Amino acid sequence: MKKKDVLKQYTTPIGAPAFVQGPHRFKRREYLNITYRTDREALENLVPEPLEIDQPLVRFEVMKMPDTTGYGAYVECGQAAVVRMGQEQGEFLLAMYLDNLPAIAAGRELSAFPKKLGSAKLFVDSDTLVPRHSDYDSLDVIG
Repeated sequence: MKKKDVLKQYTTPIGAPAFVQGPHRFKRREYLNITYRTDREALENLVPEPLEIDQPLVRFEVMKMPDTTGYGAYVECGQAAVVRMGQEQGEFLLAMYLDNLPAIAAGRELSAFPKKLGSAKLFVDSDTLVPRHSDYDSLDVIG
């Protein structure tokens, strides 16, 4: 392989990437977001400086991704702390769980998202939208 070809690579290993090269498209996504108040001290132990916490709020999100190019269908869930840096407000991602290896690898390698293997679901039961992070290893996290 020539040097110019190596420089065009987007991930390793070069001969067997975990995900296809983009652009990646995410269509027909479904979201459920729940914002809750948590223990300030516990949150401060997770959020790095120089980020600041005005209110100890965390957003739990479940995302159903039925139509993605290069990854296939999957469901992802995670938590994000509501933070501020100077006058700009944003979120600091605490954790993300999904059961799709290409999406985990791409999220970690391309976007630095804290993605880990887990199993999430988002479905309608009668007239109720139900989020579920059914397991992380042997733990039933949210049910």
